[in-house]
Amino acid sequence: MSAQDYVAAVVFGAVVGVVARILLPGRQRIGVILTVLIGMGAAVAGTWAADRWDLRSGKLFTVWHHHYDWEVVAAQVVIAIAGVAIAALLARAFSTERADRR
Repeated sequence: MSAQDYVAAVVFGAVVGVVARILLPGRQRIGVILTVLIGMGAAVAGTWAADRWDLRSGKLFTVWHHHYDWEVVAAQVVIAIAGVAIAALLARAFSTERADRR
């Protein structure tokens, strides 16, 4: 993978983070900025995992003259969902709001 692939992953990661937040059921107590950052990290991690374990299906789609593999995108979204879920759980665990507030 080239450096351009990782830069594209960071940009694409913003979208991946938002998609992960939408797909994760329930309300998350984390902000949009943290969600986007998690998506960016997940996209880079998904790209690295695809490179490391040779996850390539050959089924591509194109966005702005850059080709993406569906398996790589799936890995990125799965990692992003896990990251958003963990961040939401941590935010809830360390929240100072009282749970029994009415």
